[in-house]
Amino acid sequence: MCGTTLAGAADAVTSDAMLIAAFYALGAAVLLGSVLAVWNLRPRTAPPPWPLAALHALVAIGGLLCLAIALRGPPRGLDQGTASFGVISAVLIALAALLGGGMLMGRLRKRRPASTLIGIHAMLAISGFVILIAYVLA
Repeated sequence: MCGTTLAGAADAVTSDAMLIAAFYALGAAVLLGSVLAVWNLRPRTAPPPWPLAALHALVAIGGLLCLAIALRGPPRGLDQGTASFGVISAVLIALAALLGGGMLMGRLRKRRPASTLIGIHAMLAISGFVILIAYVLA
């Protein structure tokens, strides 16, 4: 009996640590993405350096993986009605990642991403991050 309680507590601590890691990683990805968006939307400038875009992508994917691992843990936010916020956040961020992959494909073809595509990518990512904030603080 005591072993299952300790295992459950360890799962909760691991889940909370992964959730905090996801929060920090995705926060850093949002900041890097803001820099990239401003850089891309300025007319008559060279595109941002690919290492900055690669860092943005790797940090965001790492944050998404941490969030997915955290969601495997015990549920949180049941008493505040935010229990589904983690899944909603993960779906929105995954959709943003898919659009980011589309922008990567365009970049490999030497094309600048359309402003609309950048806007939709940013909207999905920031919406997912804001919902994640509500989930973390619940």
